[in-house]
Amino acid sequence: MKNLNLNHEYIELKAKLLGKEKVNMYDVYVNTLDVEDKKIEYIEAIQTVLEALKPMGDAYINQLKFAFDNNWLDVYAKDNKMSGAYSMGIHSVHPFVLLNYINSSRDVSTIAHELGHAMHSDYSSSYQNIINSNYTIMVAEVASTVNEIILANYLIEKEEDLTKKASLINEQLDMIRATLVRQTMFAEFEKIIHERIERGESQTSETLNETYFELVEKYFGEEVIFDEEIKYEWARIPHLYRCFYVYKYSTGISSAIAIASKILAKEEGYIEKYIEMLKQGGAKSSIELLKMVDVDLENKETYNLAFKYFEEKLNNLEEIVNKIK
Repeated sequence: MKNLNLNHEYIELKAKLLGKEKVNMYDVYVNTLDVEDKKIEYIEAIQTVLEALKPMGDAYINQLKFAFDNNWLDVYAKDNKMSGAYSMGIHSVHPFVLLNYINSSRDVSTIAHELGHAMHSDYSSSYQNIINSNYTIMVAEVASTVNEIILANYLIEKEEDLTKKASLINEQLDMIRATLVRQTMFAEFEKIIHERIERGESQTSETLNETYFELVEKYFGEEVIFDEEIKYEWARIPHLYRCFYVYKYSTGISSAIAIASKILAKEEGYIEKYIEMLKQGGAKSSIELLKMVDVDLENKETYNLAFKYFEEKLNNLEEIVNKIK
């Protein structure tokens, strides 16, 4: 598949940073430039998110402030509280955001992400009826990931310490790799299996395992040592049991990169188009909604742009690593 070489190059760089000729699959998930996690109080996290998202415009920022000031967020972990983070849109009221904030720097990104969902729900609930306010899974992760990308770029740009800057870029590359590359691998596996079934071919655990292992080798390249156990990984991916779910992560991040890039480039009139798209909820098809913000999921250029963004960040990381050395 075109652009897979970029994932291979990224993993090759990780191997060098770890001082290895080759890495194991579990090394792929390591931030090789990880620095001590800075503890960030919640009030500081709020200010960071508001400052980072200023490119979204005054109306968007003012509504975020309203959300913070009016208890849309259940912030801290407590007994019997669900783990993780979640945003639930409630029509005619307002979204409710669940966090489990522990003063970690990564929690700041979670706030930006979940508030992307919340703002999408708030806009759609305010401008659509209860039926049309429900947007599809295909666009559900777009608004959240746009916020995440804008925040990441803000943090990278303002960081002066080269090691910390490199670590932030590494985190963003890992996020894109896990969403754009790995989820596409899952989708290709799913597509292959369904095509075989439609041709009337029987599938066994052996054929499933072998097919998955071949895809892992293809997507991760020669710099990785593949333990035999990786062939069983597909069986523990819950989304594979919900037909044709996983590809939406890849389309979502491709859309988000295109949108965030235009917002950061301050393209005239673009914020207004983006907000108008959020207001539509599910009143239009996912494809048509994204075309409102100049994202065409039926055009391969959308995906090429996402990989180009990945490549630019990879080049930035390599440059900084060379400076550090």
